[in-house]
Amino acid sequence: MRNSVPPGPWGVLIALTVLGAWLGHLVWLLVAAELSLASPLTYLHIALQAYLCTGLFITGHDAMHGTVSRSRWVNQAVGTAACFLFAGLSYRRLVVNHRAHHADPTGPDDPDFSTRTQSFWPWFATFMVRYTTWLQILVMAAKFNLLLLLGVAQWRILAFWVVPALLGTVQLFYFGTYLPHRRPDTPDMAPHHARSLPRNHLWAMLSCYFFGYHWEHHQSPSTPWWRLWKMRDARQSAPAEVARL
Repeated sequence: MRNSVPPGPWGVLIALTVLGAWLGHLVWLLVAAELSLASPLTYLHIALQAYLCTGLFITGHDAMHGTVSRSRWVNQAVGTAACFLFAGLSYRRLVVNHRAHHADPTGPDDPDFSTRTQSFWPWFATFMVRYTTWLQILVMAAKFNLLLLLGVAQWRILAFWVVPALLGTVQLFYFGTYLPHRRPDTPDMAPHHARSLPRNHLWAMLSCYFFGYHWEHHQSPSTPWWRLWKMRDARQSAPAEVARL
């Protein structure tokens, strides 16, 4: 049985906070930050921007499940903006693919899963080929050239926009697809063919915005990312409660 958690008033605020943090930090890095590639601080900002990129996509993902707002158009607007800003992605296309993933996780029609190999990099390459489109490449190229025309230094575009998006993509794939769904299945993965990270809320937040609690996400897709830790707690305590009966 899947729990249903209706979106509360915090959903839109949290989504806009993530989008605002990503955009504000990026603009500052591109035009105002006094940084150079020789400074260790630069790489801390790259790591932070990569983490914000991950949050940007997680926000778009929550919108796909209608967990940002009770309003359908708000979810569509937030999801479209988040996915486009992340990497020129089509929100509508992602919704179709993500529904296919939830309909049959690790099955033959799951666009996220690799039936040929469970090795990380070949699976990641297959994943990228399936999701990358020529339109997306053209959009990203247009964004890149627009930033150049606006006078942003090329090294800043590469370091603070391109690299963080790539790192965020790897982070999302590793914690949101590879670790949760790789075979062989174990009994605790039933019935969703999905496993969760060991219960550690700080690491779960830092690694992928609680998305590593992936069994819980499949059990209740209507639960937003920032509430998944509560589901992990409930699942962790359930066996102990049964044992006391």
